[in-house]
Amino acid sequence: MGSICAMDILQNPHRSTGLTVDILRDIPAPSTDAASVQALLARCPDAAETDMLQAPSMAQDLKIARLSVKDERGRMGLGSFKALGAAYVIAHSAIVKGEAQSAKTYVTASAGNHGLSVAAGANAFGAASVIFLSQSVPEAFAERLIAQGATVERAGETYEQSMSAAQAAAEANGWTLLSDSSWPGYSDLSHRLMEGYTVFMAEAERQISAPTHIFLQAGVGGLAGAAAAMARKLWGDAPVIVVVEPQHAPALHGCIQAGDFVAAKGPGSAMGRLDCLEASLIALKGLAKDADVFALISEEEGQAGADYAAAHQMESTASGAAGLAALLASPAHRAALKLDANSHVLVILSEGPE
Repeated sequence: MGSICAMDILQNPHRSTGLTVDILRDIPAPSTDAASVQALLARCPDAAETDMLQAPSMAQDLKIARLSVKDERGRMGLGSFKALGAAYVIAHSAIVKGEAQSAKTYVTASAGNHGLSVAAGANAFGAASVIFLSQSVPEAFAERLIAQGATVERAGETYEQSMSAAQAAAEANGWTLLSDSSWPGYSDLSHRLMEGYTVFMAEAERQISAPTHIFLQAGVGGLAGAAAAMARKLWGDAPVIVVVEPQHAPALHGCIQAGDFVAAKGPGSAMGRLDCLEASLIALKGLAKDADVFALISEEEGQAGADYAAAHQMESTASGAAGLAALLASPAHRAALKLDANSHVLVILSEGPE
């Protein structure tokens, strides 16, 4: 297999120390309490463990010892890891806190998968849901949300604009805003939501030996932040953790480069679930300390990752296979990432095909 990737690599100068900036002062670090999540999910009949796939032919292509692929495409029947997030928050509210759900309306913005988790969780516990989508989100996602009982509203051209509309609707109507991002004054629910994502790494510890490398795709950073925090808890400083974003939406990369929270600028990415210009502050706080490398991939590289996955019977999207896309690295990048013939790489196949 020839080299296809010319990705932009940024070594994290804040590794181990993190960012000490005012905007993060009162923001919690990502949770690593997977046991609490698993105890609650055990009461859900659809909460089965997802598979860890082994890909020896891919590993041979990539000139590494082993490639492990955590397959989140079937998670709880919702098609992505996001099923572990918002639905867990709603279940915690209903079961652990004993809060009546019938009078509640949960509202959020989504590029698709987070909205599905909100809609499914609300539907399961008798609450209502309203999901705001930007104009760029495919209509197929809107139809899936409606099938889960959600009301769908279109607002804005970007995720950030649809989130502003969701916030305004929550304030105007007394609804509960359930975002997968976090910002000053909003972190409690998103912190619990990210806690839900710890489950797939807790499962990974039982399924494989310690990896030498972990490639984690990021939009606002919820998956990457939760997974990196868990990886450090489980395997210490040994794994090289690489956070992967689109060049057209470098939310976390830009913050790490600036040494502070900054909103990214970009023309928008076809990697729709990663097309976010503002990082979640919880994720930023965790990843600034836990991640070794922040990598940007082009639109073509993202699609090449999806195509490569499909060629090996692992159909996904450019978003879902972005970690794999970054692994398709040039020899120069292999050296920078300390990849060699002895490497055991873990990637997350985070969603199924559209």
